[in-house]
Amino acid sequence: MRERLFRRNYFKSREYYPASRVRLVHSGKDYFDTLEDVIASAKHTIHLQTYIFEEDAIGKRIANALKAASLRGVSIALLLDGFGSKALSHKFVQELRNTGIDIRFFAPFFSTQSIYLGRRMHHKIVVVDKSVALIGGINIADKYHGSETEEPWLDYAILLQGSVCGELELLCHNMYGIRNRLKRIRAQRFLKKQIAPIQDDDERILVKIKQNDRLKGKNQISRSYIRAIRNAHTSIYITGSYFLPGTKLRKALVAASKRGVEVNLILAGVSDVPMFQAATTWLYDFLFRHGIKIYEWKKSVLHGKIAVIDDNWSTVGSFNLNHLSAYGSIELNIDVPDEVFVRDFKEHLQSIIESDCEQAFPEKQNRKWTARLGRWFAYQFTRTFIKIMVVFPYVNPFKKFE
Repeated sequence: MRERLFRRNYFKSREYYPASRVRLVHSGKDYFDTLEDVIASAKHTIHLQTYIFEEDAIGKRIANALKAASLRGVSIALLLDGFGSKALSHKFVQELRNTGIDIRFFAPFFSTQSIYLGRRMHHKIVVVDKSVALIGGINIADKYHGSETEEPWLDYAILLQGSVCGELELLCHNMYGIRNRLKRIRAQRFLKKQIAPIQDDDERILVKIKQNDRLKGKNQISRSYIRAIRNAHTSIYITGSYFLPGTKLRKALVAASKRGVEVNLILAGVSDVPMFQAATTWLYDFLFRHGIKIYEWKKSVLHGKIAVIDDNWSTVGSFNLNHLSAYGSIELNIDVPDEVFVRDFKEHLQSIIESDCEQAFPEKQNRKWTARLGRWFAYQFTRTFIKIMVVFPYVNPFKKFE
């Protein structure tokens, strides 16, 4: 059955790419041990692109792994967001460059050419030798690793092996190295037309690469979420770190609940942005009224951005369910419509709901008018601020109009 679905879907749609291995990776020791192993396995090339790269213990550990790879002859392209990774010292960056690592910063917040507002490179991806890739929402920093006394921030990534990694390397190359417009257009056409060949008989898992980048006309992740929710039959599990969905997605969730789908939201009980968390809680009454269940993760900061729907669809990546990810940032998710992967993922989410989350109920909400006013203000302020950020992804005061 699984092989028949594989063949049908693979030849039916060019959105699908085959993989020989797909594994869910958890934040903490699992992710960073996996990342180090992937870097250590590199023989030819490493593309690493991330929003935050901090100069702390974990940052230095990964930097040392990259330096070691570069010194043994691996070609490394490191692309960091100019705002998210702005705290890196000149000395830290120069030490990486001195070992032969090519480092670039995406869209510094201020430059001589532009003032970048909402458009950030928010995706997190590592591709090694066109054969293995690691994609998710986990940045390179101590807080995602945790310690003996502190839990890591809750987040996920996905480890891929196989033909799909060639497409992901091309994606990284387009982001990193192609600046000439004609070359970029040719590369994009090549990416759209190419179907990765099946490398061997073990490649029996299909995945989809989904991107959001409004300036490039890509709104794939948003559409993927809404389509999957509208087609849900039995259950929806969503983990949302900065959960402030737009009207279409809220309506899709409500419609799913009304037709009998069990909708479970795992949201932040602890947040690194208290204003955003307060804004999210303003939506609780609306969600309660439509039979949607809310569970709050309180062991650490919740940073995950994933969904599991029914027994046949899941998505993992950097995309937050809010306007900033939908219309401002550059995001990357991997959709996995594989029954075995989805079943295991769903069991994991059910286990953390039962053991590590606290269910929210209407009667637990603070009903004092001051608290309600505070939540309303947080919601209005946060929504307005995000909308302003994404109206103009960047402002170029030096642009010459012809």
